[in-house]
Amino acid sequence: MTRIFAFWLSAALACVGASGARAADADYWQWTQYVPGGLEARVATTRAECPTLSLDGVDMAMTTRSAPGGNYPVRVCAAPIAAGAKRAAINNAPLPLPVAHPNRILIVGDTGCRLKGTQIQACNDLSEWPFRLGADMSGAFKPDLVLHVGDFHYRESACPLGNYACGGTPFGDTWDVWRADFFSPGDSLPRAAPWVFTRGNHEECDRGGKGWARTLDPYPFDAASGADGCLGLAKPYTVDIGGLTIEVMDVSTADERVNPTQVAWFKSQFAMPREIPGPVWQMFHRPIWAADAPLRTDNRGDNKTLAAAARDAVPANVQAFVSGHHHTFEVLGYEQDLPIQIVSGHGGDDLSPFAPREVKGIDIDGVRVREGIGRPRVFGFSMIERAADDNSGLRWTLTGYDTHGRPIGVCRMNGRALSCD
Repeated sequence: MTRIFAFWLSAALACVGASGARAADADYWQWTQYVPGGLEARVATTRAECPTLSLDGVDMAMTTRSAPGGNYPVRVCAAPIAAGAKRAAINNAPLPLPVAHPNRILIVGDTGCRLKGTQIQACNDLSEWPFRLGADMSGAFKPDLVLHVGDFHYRESACPLGNYACGGTPFGDTWDVWRADFFSPGDSLPRAAPWVFTRGNHEECDRGGKGWARTLDPYPFDAASGADGCLGLAKPYTVDIGGLTIEVMDVSTADERVNPTQVAWFKSQFAMPREIPGPVWQMFHRPIWAADAPLRTDNRGDNKTLAAAARDAVPANVQAFVSGHHHTFEVLGYEQDLPIQIVSGHGGDDLSPFAPREVKGIDIDGVRVREGIGRPRVFGFSMIERAADDNSGLRWTLTGYDTHGRPIGVCRMNGRALSCD
């Protein structure tokens, strides 16, 4: 381990203890996230009233997004942040604000700890569920923007009696689970940069969707709608980050097999960037033409509904798909003229046992991988850095890291052209 990695690791481990103590004592969690129309400050609090947001020295009231109810004894508050704001704080704690042209974009996904039936992850073991370490480490990289590609909520079943590796953990669609899976272990990262969240299949309404609707959903919450406020597929929205637009799509319930009704729904969304000037990344949870499989001999892994919708609909200005869902790190460029697929689903949940390391030459649903890398069975996160002399939004370096901050793979992106080490 190099000296700088040793330093970062020591700092991150120190933060693990500090953030654990802070989360246990805190009565609110605060962050900034993009929503349709701009940036929003949010707070989840156990207090009876919303706090005050200070914006460039002017105090403004935050409004209740979701009141306490059911298994959610917290109030979630929200307030818009005007474009161009220079300083923002809640209770004297500063909130991260966007930079005009983000040059360092962090990608993380599939971060919760899996408890479902016989699938039991050691949630109390930092080496087996290292999301807290990864969040503290990635925050030390000082990103300008964080993209979470979905799947926050994983504790769906009770920890077996006598299993100390996960003993004491909550389960179900409750605030205790959302706090344990995301808000407490990831507490340091929301203080580093604004977020863009996309919904994963674990945030479907019959899984962790009620918590998603109350806390992170970019759209307004209505407790009387859907399943206690949880709704079905949401419309996409865009985030302009200066020279690059991110289209955020909800594909949480996209069928793995071709669903003609859903194909029509998603086709229009994949085609939407035709009206957007400049380069676009499409951000959604389930990847397309990516290599993961339940069996060692099976290289399939794309979502057939999304592949059918995207194949002839994605316009030429879409340079990349940014996804998770497969619990591995992959970057894939194709012989066909298609966007680069980035998979950063190695944030914390049990890693894919059979995701390939060698991806070049793999054929996935009639699409052949020309260039790329796979780094399976390593927990971590990804960082995309804009080329220093690039004003086009086309040239980036993408590096995968493990939770100790060590690089596990590097690729260079120039539009849809990809080259990897």
